[in-house]
Amino acid sequence: MTVLLDRPTAPPRSTAGARRTARDPFIDLLRVFGMALIVFQHWTIPVLDYEGGRLSTGNALSTPGVWLVTWISQVMPLVFFAGGAANAISFGRSDKPAPAWLAVRLRRLAWPLLPLAAVWIPLPHVLLSLGVPAQPLEVGAKLTGQLLWFLAVYLIAVTATPYALRLHERYGWRVPAVLAAGAVLTDVARFSTGLDAVGYLNIVFVWLAVHQLGFFYAEGRLRLPWLFAIGGFGAAALLVGYGPYPGSMIGLPGAEVSNMAPPTLAMLAVGLGQIGLALLLRPALVRLPTARLLAWAGPRIMTVYLWHMPALFAVTGVVVVLLGVDTPRPGSILWFAGWPIWFGLLCLVLWPLLKGFARFETPPALPYGVAGWRGTLTAAGLVGAGVLTLTAGGFAPGGGPFLAVLAVLGGLLLTGPRTRA
Repeated sequence: MTVLLDRPTAPPRSTAGARRTARDPFIDLLRVFGMALIVFQHWTIPVLDYEGGRLSTGNALSTPGVWLVTWISQVMPLVFFAGGAANAISFGRSDKPAPAWLAVRLRRLAWPLLPLAAVWIPLPHVLLSLGVPAQPLEVGAKLTGQLLWFLAVYLIAVTATPYALRLHERYGWRVPAVLAAGAVLTDVARFSTGLDAVGYLNIVFVWLAVHQLGFFYAEGRLRLPWLFAIGGFGAAALLVGYGPYPGSMIGLPGAEVSNMAPPTLAMLAVGLGQIGLALLLRPALVRLPTARLLAWAGPRIMTVYLWHMPALFAVTGVVVVLLGVDTPRPGSILWFAGWPIWFGLLCLVLWPLLKGFARFETPPALPYGVAGWRGTLTAAGLVGAGVLTLTAGGFAPGGGPFLAVLAVLGGLLLTGPRTRA
């Protein structure tokens, strides 16, 4: 009985991705473009002001009418779509059992978190002892952890991939249709009852729906991109114009409703529009001379994601808190004139962080054993619990970050070396 539990039957190997056994430059380009736009947006939109020992954070996209930019700049739907295609391709060409494939993906996602935690768990205590004001430090420590929400959700998508591919093979388009229907019902329940907590069901429905569409792309079955583009953006316009949804696809200070936290049907509609637009541009994009860029950026993409906000807080601490230079009014001459200097300082700080921490994107080459479903799913649960804890509380001083990292380490150990029976 024990032997059967340790070696459960794996789901049948999916044919999704079988037509694409090599790396797809379009998917790689979407991932790199998405990450670059995330960093660009996070570095550009903060409106920072330090007065009376408190750091206040505004958003440049709160300017009236600018919300339309977020229909392109909010690229998380494209990131999940690209992730779905990449997972389907990877799973389709892997010769490992499904649990072993998942264990490899877990290590790739969780390992880069360790140096971030090693720096940020003691850092607030050290800086407080050196006299750094507590409130700005708390803002930076919490936001660094909140950024990890993406990893928590993406971990769900990766863990579900072997089963989602089985559903894809059996039911095809009915799977994203059911997920989209779930998003509709969730929003109806949320807005009719006033219980915003119900909306968090859409973390599964919205993000897994666009992730599932990546499977169709991996098989070469995602056609009629113009229909996705027109239908998606058109539906989003109707939902914003006549529904309870705000126009912005990112959360704005003071807004009663957010399309992002939790995600809404409007976010799903914009995601469909973005996927259609990207597919329309695909022939031109794959002709661009991006091979060297993708080869350099691909192995550093997680490092950029994890460390671009610490770079922002380091520059903010010096420029805004120490020197007292607040962000000029967004869109003003001073704002445009100072932006290149601001962006240049951020790049200068991020560069040594990339040099130092990019090596952690590749987990150590240990003699990993054969993983079973029981251990792998337990590992996924521990890593997910740790990342979710950091998302909720960040790296603010206290026992939460330490316990979160212990959970991540526990999950990594369950995917680590083991002795064959």
